[in-house]
Amino acid sequence: MTDPKSAESVLQVRVYYEDTDAGGVVFYANYLKFLERARTEWLRALGVNQSNLAVSEQRLFVVRSLDMSYRKPAKLDDLLTIRSRVTRLGRASIHFAQRAERDGELLAEGNIQVCCVDAIHMRPAELPADVRAKLEFIQE
Repeated sequence: MTDPKSAESVLQVRVYYEDTDAGGVVFYANYLKFLERARTEWLRALGVNQSNLAVSEQRLFVVRSLDMSYRKPAKLDDLLTIRSRVTRLGRASIHFAQRAERDGELLAEGNIQVCCVDAIHMRPAELPADVRAKLEFIQE
């Protein structure tokens, strides 16, 4: 993973047998798992522990929407590079642009909106100030 303070995060993910379908290519929904891992690891590198947020501030992150495009298949044993960047910070949301690449070749890309919600009522809640500050810093 690259420097957590960078405007773009990079995470490498290996394709395992469990990630593939009967045709031997990555099942389309598994790209969402790869993108989730990349977002989670980037937040962790920034010092944002989602488990702690859930307990200490009763805040959870949930995917509100996504728009995905699939270009080329990934296959068993491929080493994928997942690139992530924040494109917009809302009061209670974070918008990410993410890409899955193999050796610099684009395989899939998506725009994902993640919302912060109150863990008890599952209603939108303002991003914690420290999380917002960390994300604003990487956008500069």
